Amino acid sequence: MSTTGSTATPDTRAVRAFLEERHVDWARRIAAFCAERIAPLPAPASDDAARVQARQILELLGSGGWLEPIGRLDLRACALAREALAHASPLADAVFALQALGAAPILLAGDDAQRTRWADPLVRGAAMGAFAMTEPDAGSDVAAMRTTATRDGDAYVLNGRKTLISNAGLADIYTVYAVTDANAGRNGISCFVVPADTPGLRFLGPQVMSAPHPLGELAFEDCRVPVSHRLGEEGAGFKLGMAALDLLRPTVAAAACGMAARALEEAAAHATSRAQFGQPLAGFQLVQEKLARMATELTAARLLVYRAAWEKDGGAARITVEAAMAKAFATEAAQRIVDDAVQILGGRGVLADHPVDRLYRAVRALRIYEGTTEIQHLIIARQVVKEAEARAAAASGGEPATSSSHAAAQAAGPGGGA
Repeated sequence: MSTTGSTATPDTRAVRAFLEERHVDWARRIAAFCAERIAPLPAPASDDAARVQARQILELLGSGGWLEPIGRLDLRACALAREALAHASPLADAVFALQALGAAPILLAGDDAQRTRWADPLVRGAAMGAFAMTEPDAGSDVAAMRTTATRDGDAYVLNGRKTLISNAGLADIYTVYAVTDANAGRNGISCFVVPADTPGLRFLGPQVMSAPHPLGELAFEDCRVPVSHRLGEEGAGFKLGMAALDLLRPTVAAAACGMAARALEEAAAHATSRAQFGQPLAGFQLVQEKLARMATELTAARLLVYRAAWEKDGGAARITVEAAMAKAFATEAAQRIVDDAVQILGGRGVLADHPVDRLYRAVRALRIYEGTTEIQHLIIARQVVKEAEARAAAASGGEPATSSSHAAAQAAGPGGGA
């Protein structure tokens, strides 16, 4: 029940300075695909229905080549894809996101054989991916991880439990983080590729969200994987996981922008067509103020997103702060924009079959997964403090101090499940 058609178009005009012509063309093409193939899909009514539809969406994305930017780590193209998909269907966005998150550690640290064996099928849509890091006692504090990987000859034996894992019970390939040296803290974590049919890997069951999104718990019970399934060096898993999250964090922000753009379109269409007290809602200044703030925050968020993606595509070694700013601002702004849309639509905005109500349920998780807003603020503050200390040290001729907030921020992990 919607008052406007879904075109799923990322508006490239405001962010044109950060895009190449191929990105503008890509945005047009994926917008058309989303309008034709994704937007008409019915909203899943249950977790089981969402799992079935997620597979259908993966087939559509894979057969059309829409996952291809993941393989070449073209962050701007990935961001445009997620913005378009999230505008049309939050579930479709999640499918794309998990292919990227599952493939990224393999693309970043895998050798040629590992990329061919596991990353290529993910990018083709021939296999579904998942990223298994979060545990019952290890969310933002990744170093508290308890899942272990014990070396046994030419293999590792994994034991432990993962929770809040997207695509749990659905994925074909899991990138799994486990402790290989309990005395080394974060430097004792390693990353492994674990195919879903590996003996000892068990799907414990779904964790049902208010918005359709395959999520669940996994158990590793003497799960044996060859040494050749380890990505990178032993003990390099924490750095690899953080690198993957840093890389893809701007695309989470892009998804938030897609949801916010859809909410703004729905609100504006309703405000211009719905009359009360003898005039359209859009004629009331309080409604105009909401629309103006929504549009301004959306544009500001998109500028942060594509600035971060442009930096990475341009060769920046890390975009930790830029990505943190984009994710924190865009996801919080999207929450406000969707909430304002609900308010403008009034009673219609809280009907379960309305797109804005579905967006209200879907957008909330973006402020948590792949790094909570609070963790992003710690990352940003750490840099602000570091630069302030450096300026003070330069002025006094001494060495920069290490503040307690700086140390706390360094200890923080990604926050939340993915």
